[in-house]
Amino acid sequence: MEKLREKSEYEGNPVGLSDNTAKVMARELDRHLSSFITLFNQYHKHHWMVEGPQFRDLHLFFEDHYTQLHEQYDAIAERLTVMGYCPTCHPQKQLELTYIDHEEEGVFRIREMLAKDMDDEKTIAIELRKTIKLALQHEDFATKALLEGILIKTEDRCHHIEHFLGDDGLSIGMIARPEDIMESEDEKSRSSKTGLRVTARKAPAKAKAK
Repeated sequence: MEKLREKSEYEGNPVGLSDNTAKVMARELDRHLSSFITLFNQYHKHHWMVEGPQFRDLHLFFEDHYTQLHEQYDAIAERLTVMGYCPTCHPQKQLELTYIDHEEEGVFRIREMLAKDMDDEKTIAIELRKTIKLALQHEDFATKALLEGILIKTEDRCHHIEHFLGDDGLSIGMIARPEDIMESEDEKSRSSKTGLRVTARKAPAKAKAK
């Protein structure tokens, strides 16, 4: 296939941004694009692999997150074309640009998957704030506004994952930490030896009235 232009070739922009601003901001947006696509793929994996008593809730939860990410990285890529640059599309090149690491192959506990997602969302939020500040410095107000809207959604996703990882819940199953289960089993074992129920502890004797 014959290329119309090289990936790195700048064709100018129709919105009045300086060439330097377009170059600087396009480089930033390309990093975000690759990182969002990486997390998009990771959420898809978690959507496919989740199981246990909260399967449906988490299955739909992950679907909602990767749907949001798809809309957001599409908007980022569109903004790149406004800048006069071609978005990075090849998976191998995206791996070189992304600032988050995709979870390694294999199946993990749901709590671990959620913790990885939350950590990656936090990293994205931190990087978005840096680019928002840079956009303001270069008077690229449209990119600033775009990323601010994406940042709000990113923080929401991070916060919602935090709720799923809360200690209080109706079920443990596949979302329980191994140490929680071991502590519970150890306490049951001790109670069976002493003849006491796990939830019942002998109250201290009241002092007799004089």
